[in-house]
Amino acid sequence: MGQKPENTIVVLDIGSAGTRVLVGDVHEQVLRYRGHGVVESVGMRKGLIAELAPAAKTVRAASEQAEHVARVNIDTCMVGIGGPHVRGLNTSGGLQLGRGMREITREDVRAAVDHARAIERPADREILHLLPRQFILDEQPGIFDPVGMVGARLEVELHIATCSGSALQSAVTCANRAGLEVSEAVLESIASAECTLSADERELGVCLLDIGAHSSDMAVFFEGAVAYTASVPIGGAHFTNDLAIGLQMPVAQAEELKRQYGNAVVTAVPQLAEIEIANPQPQRLALRTIAEILEPRARELMYFVRESLRQGGVIDALGAGCVLTGGGSMLPGMLDVTESQLRVPARTGLPVPLPQMPAALNHPSWAASIGMILYAHRTHAMRAAEDNRSLRARLRAMIAPSF
Repeated sequence: MGQKPENTIVVLDIGSAGTRVLVGDVHEQVLRYRGHGVVESVGMRKGLIAELAPAAKTVRAASEQAEHVARVNIDTCMVGIGGPHVRGLNTSGGLQLGRGMREITREDVRAAVDHARAIERPADREILHLLPRQFILDEQPGIFDPVGMVGARLEVELHIATCSGSALQSAVTCANRAGLEVSEAVLESIASAECTLSADERELGVCLLDIGAHSSDMAVFFEGAVAYTASVPIGGAHFTNDLAIGLQMPVAQAEELKRQYGNAVVTAVPQLAEIEIANPQPQRLALRTIAEILEPRARELMYFVRESLRQGGVIDALGAGCVLTGGGSMLPGMLDVTESQLRVPARTGLPVPLPQMPAALNHPSWAASIGMILYAHRTHAMRAAEDNRSLRARLRAMIAPSF
């Protein structure tokens, strides 16, 4: 097995249902699939790591699978963060650049962002992302990159995505115990948007809803920037548990029934359709009975999503509608319930496939992992470009006095 080359990217998604490790590399400036591993999660409870030892063992198993397929040693990774502890807030700040107008530098941008982020927050909250929504230069709004422009006052409207500090540390510790060093953490809804949303959708206004096992994370984009991030504590596992309780059967059997025959809209199921199940004796079950259990939970999920969007002030900013991704988005009828509850168009968000990627990964449950690979590649490229600009600036400063 070869050493990990410099252009290799590894991401870790510790989900409630499955733990995924995805490996990509950059070959001739093109990001491509290299390998992956996926193992059923253990040690999780309600979307959070509850037992470190079994969770770390699961991460190690997924990592070893990915190493075997990719034929590289894995020792560092980017980890995804999601769940009901995710919060987002909008703030603003700015600075006077001097008595007169002058050219905006990268340091000025950082200073404006630092002013905007200087707000009080609970001690247990960790900042995941500082996402500028727009810059305002001398009262001129709608600027995305003010570097090189000329003005006297620079302001920024900022979205800050935060998470529970203990949840973040648990994910890092879990990866460390599995032999992986965490280089960076990324909000999974932001990552999922990276591989499912178009530029037009981000501009017109769209809600990305990633339906996981125990929570559904959302990120709203408007005018090309993140305007809102949040999470609601309902996911695919709640649908399964409802079936298990309502039909008095094991959770595993309920999950299989949901996958094969589930529907979130009762009227979409033929009225006389039946199947035979063993529970524990063979018996006939009307398919509408399954839908009658699932539809109320689907409507409850979308009710909480709608209320969250309303509280965030973005309910009327969804010109391009709602995009559902994550494993829970595959339940038939979810798009119909979404459209009826949010009153906007809805579609399923399939991840953009990487070159050489197996077809099995072109599934909403892989959106967060594939999005993290794309996010890591894009941010690394941006940092390299910024370093090159800084180097050129230093060289110009050294050379200029000679002329």
